[in-house]
Amino acid sequence: MSASDTTLLTTPLNALHIELGARMVPFAGYSMPVQYPAGLMAEHHHTRKAAGLFDVSHMGQLRLSGLDACAAFESLMPVDVIDLPVGKQRYGLLLTEEGTIIDDLMFFKKAQDELFVIVNGACKAGDIAHIQAQIGSRCQVTPLPDYALLALQGPQAVTALARLAPGVEKLVFMTGGDFTVDTGNQKIDVFLTRSGYTGEDGFEISVHNDHAEALARALLAQPEVQPIGLGARNSLRLEAGLCLYGNDIDTSTTPVEASLNWAIQKVRRTGGAREGGFPGATKILAALADSTGASGTKGTKKRVGLVAQERIPVREHTELQDGAGNRIGEVTSGLLGPTINQCVAMGYIDASLAALGTSVVAIVRGKPVPMVVSAMPFVPTNYYRG
Repeated sequence: MSASDTTLLTTPLNALHIELGARMVPFAGYSMPVQYPAGLMAEHHHTRKAAGLFDVSHMGQLRLSGLDACAAFESLMPVDVIDLPVGKQRYGLLLTEEGTIIDDLMFFKKAQDELFVIVNGACKAGDIAHIQAQIGSRCQVTPLPDYALLALQGPQAVTALARLAPGVEKLVFMTGGDFTVDTGNQKIDVFLTRSGYTGEDGFEISVHNDHAEALARALLAQPEVQPIGLGARNSLRLEAGLCLYGNDIDTSTTPVEASLNWAIQKVRRTGGAREGGFPGATKILAALADSTGASGTKGTKKRVGLVAQERIPVREHTELQDGAGNRIGEVTSGLLGPTINQCVAMGYIDASLAALGTSVVAIVRGKPVPMVVSAMPFVPTNYYRG
């Protein structure tokens, strides 16, 4: 970010962040808390053990409505939107005509004719313009700038939230609904899902801007909950093996290259009931067939997890080499994983070298650091599936 502080937007929780002693940094055009006085490591561990409250109001929220909304939205992604049951949430990928990734997002089916969508903050203006241009004639596309988004994450998130909003404990991973949070002083209507981006159990809570601070204060008053900044959010999501848009995926990568095949349901694949019909389908379906067939994938790139064999963090843009010193790829995210106390990373390497256990070398300030291609997530996920 190069924007100066004077041009940055603020979320409805900005004053609260400052009151809590947060160090504020520019992120996605907003002034956001990167950490609080406890520090990144303490915040990371607290979220893994108890519950952390994140302000993610910089992300974009929108509603798609109308009888054709689901089919229209499905035409933009290699994802099953039409058959997603009402009351459930799914991960999706907006694609270019070349089959590369414009953005990754979450969508929730509130009714057969209504979807609630969350997109990345840095992409939201472009995403909304893209969606309106592509399907605005088929359904109503309504941005929701008057709503903040809070994420309560961690194994004790449900205990804390259920105290204020009884019934949320009955939700399972990737479901949600409308709830009322009783703060003791007021009752706040929210829409929430049991999901998040840390690998932990937890919730994402959409609330009108006017009530965001009261909701945040009520959550922070719970003994399990501490405020958490973007720094720990990044280390948590990397340990969970989740992509950060702009680092690990962008318009230069396809879902297959990004190892996101799991996000393409059978119904949209070759032989499926609604095969293809999304941007870049020919390229992506061919790549899917190649990645699972006998012809191999040599010459293409693939996102992999990497664990360093030395205690040296391997950051983004670090070159990766094979044992002979040939360049084979680049790291896209990397840090010391606080939970596992190992240096972990993800990056792209030649697909022919992507098998688990393959040894590679990262060049950190001229020094070779041995790494091993490893399974993700680096820390087991803790989603509540009932």
